[in-house]
Amino acid sequence: MRYIYLDNGATSFPKAPGVAEAMAHFLSGVGANIGRASYPAATEAALTVLGVREKLAELFHFSDPSHVVFTSGATAALNQCIKGYLKPGDHAIVGPLEHNAVMRPLTQLTKIGVSFSRMNADDAGIIDPTSLTGLITPNTRLVVVSHASNVCGTLAPLEEIASICRTHEIPLVLDASQTAGHIRVDFEGLSLSALCVPAHKGLLGPQGVGALLLAPAFAKALDPIVSGGTGSMSDSEEIPSYMPDKFEAGTLNLPGLYGFDTALSFVLNKGIDALRAHELALTERFLSGIRGLKGVRLAGVQELSRRMGVVSLDFPCMDNASVAFALEQDYGILTRCGLHCAPNAHKTLHTFPQGTVRFSVGYTTTEAEIDAAVAAIKKICELV
Repeated sequence: MRYIYLDNGATSFPKAPGVAEAMAHFLSGVGANIGRASYPAATEAALTVLGVREKLAELFHFSDPSHVVFTSGATAALNQCIKGYLKPGDHAIVGPLEHNAVMRPLTQLTKIGVSFSRMNADDAGIIDPTSLTGLITPNTRLVVVSHASNVCGTLAPLEEIASICRTHEIPLVLDASQTAGHIRVDFEGLSLSALCVPAHKGLLGPQGVGALLLAPAFAKALDPIVSGGTGSMSDSEEIPSYMPDKFEAGTLNLPGLYGFDTALSFVLNKGIDALRAHELALTERFLSGIRGLKGVRLAGVQELSRRMGVVSLDFPCMDNASVAFALEQDYGILTRCGLHCAPNAHKTLHTFPQGTVRFSVGYTTTEAEIDAAVAAIKKICELV
């Protein structure tokens, strides 16, 4: 059976052309670490890593590549921002649809006296930005929000949230796990304090690497949560204060960064607008195909301008896990079923505790694959 991959919200597949070859080139032909030597292989690796910083700065309209920090993924980046900034007695505000990469670090910090509040959203996941203002207290130190829900694809009203944060001079940390590579993100236009992105989703790179873009003032105020050797200031046992060394202890995932470099080149050459247009056309085709279908409920918004190509369906008369299993076993369609590491999002969308079956398109998804998925859903619903 030929499988149809509709789980790009979990990780993109296939990766951008040349990613595997670039990683193999590092492992078999380069191999050297960076920041520790200056022989040719080490210099090549260092220049490649610098190129990744520069590509990310270009992609996200960010002026200082030295403040592009590499992490193991968006989860590590979010943990760095949350645990490295908040102190006992501080208050944070988050969106109502946040992933556990945000909620678990915050919940950990409540044990030392950090508190948090959630913005409001309707049952389609549309955040009410005015609810943010009412949650701000004298000890509010941080706002963290997901640009788009990983459950239902609903976009946050980011411009409004950013404007409120600017007015109240509260740092804004953006989780762009579901939007980086899919839609334009303007770091400086939004006055972000931090942007957290994984390589392996819309940026079409490998797992195990990501990036944290930091505004200089926020970087200065942020305490590293991991420390160790950086290849710099080796005469001192203190953490370097300069960037990006302050937050890059240990050995970077250089095979991953070689793959990331190739993936970013592909995304930049293809163009965010073209990738977005492809995704929206397929999403519209999918939504049109299931519209009005009995036994299926869409979690999230219908309007294309307010969503990403992540579509969650609830089958009220069936077990959602059984639907996902049938899609895979009988039709070769790969999805993700469950609560997607975001329980409060499902509570907001009224899909808790049953979860949803999530379909998410990618840059290689075709109209024929969307049509096949819609046809399979219709056949499964006919069995009820």
